[in-house]
Amino acid sequence: MMTTLKFRNNDEMPILGLGTFRSEPNEVYNAVLSAIKIGYRHIDCAAAYGNEKEVGNAIAEAIKQGLVTRNDLWVTSKLWNASHGEENVIPALNQTLEDLQLDYLDLYLIHWPVALKTGTEMPEKVSDFIPLSEVPLTNTWKGMEAALEQGLAKHIGVSNFNENQLKEILATAVHQPEMNQVEMHPFLQQEALQSFCVQNDIRLTAYAPLGSLVDENSKLRLLENDTIKNIAKARHMSPAQVALAYTIQRGIAVIPKSINEARLLQNLETLNHTLTEEDMALLKDLDKAHRFIDGKFWEVENGPYTADSIWNA
Repeated sequence: MMTTLKFRNNDEMPILGLGTFRSEPNEVYNAVLSAIKIGYRHIDCAAAYGNEKEVGNAIAEAIKQGLVTRNDLWVTSKLWNASHGEENVIPALNQTLEDLQLDYLDLYLIHWPVALKTGTEMPEKVSDFIPLSEVPLTNTWKGMEAALEQGLAKHIGVSNFNENQLKEILATAVHQPEMNQVEMHPFLQQEALQSFCVQNDIRLTAYAPLGSLVDENSKLRLLENDTIKNIAKARHMSPAQVALAYTIQRGIAVIPKSINEARLLQNLETLNHTLTEEDMALLKDLDKAHRFIDGKFWEVENGPYTADSIWNA
């Protein structure tokens, strides 16, 4: 099975990484250190997760213990919405680098195509937002390009961008985005977006690749799906490994989050399994265009953003 995604300059990103979203600061340190010990080399972070200092401590400890060198690791982080605008990107990135105790990131992404007023963590009212007409994505992208040119990030990209937003950046970019990180799993396969990204030499990373427990509805529990469970049984895999393998075999990176060592290992061992063409066809039929992360949290009364405008080109 393919184990890396190759970038334009031949840098290679491990196709399976550790996600750190919603990992509590005290848990994330142990999770990152354990993950590196068992072979993970790709760590996905974000300023908004509020735990980059602990992630940085774990990376520093792993290097100190001689488990890895900085060069062995692929570290991604993301620019929060309250730091949009060309002049705000490098200060935000410098804070992330300080928290992670690193000199550079392997990949830096614009977290959402949503701009917030400086200092806003999560918006509650219209005045917390800045419309993109005032701070265009192309303006923020210039700051990302400066980060690349200064060597603070080796690669730059976006997250949660739709086709139109990507086209807007591509139209004026000096350095084109190399990554789009979006929700993807067998229930949300995003084939049109994947096709556009492939045509434009943009790689994809899937977040929530195992779905999410936010839906109580058991029909929407990815790992309870009968097709996935049947394939898992036939292939001596876990349902989680089947879901991850499906996305990986589509040429898309995955960043499952776990703080449980047994599950960290099980997720990593997905790379030792391969699904058949028949398995892939059965899984392709599971697409429900269902988002676990629906984006409705960006909607406030009379606000400038709707979930529909974020997702749909």
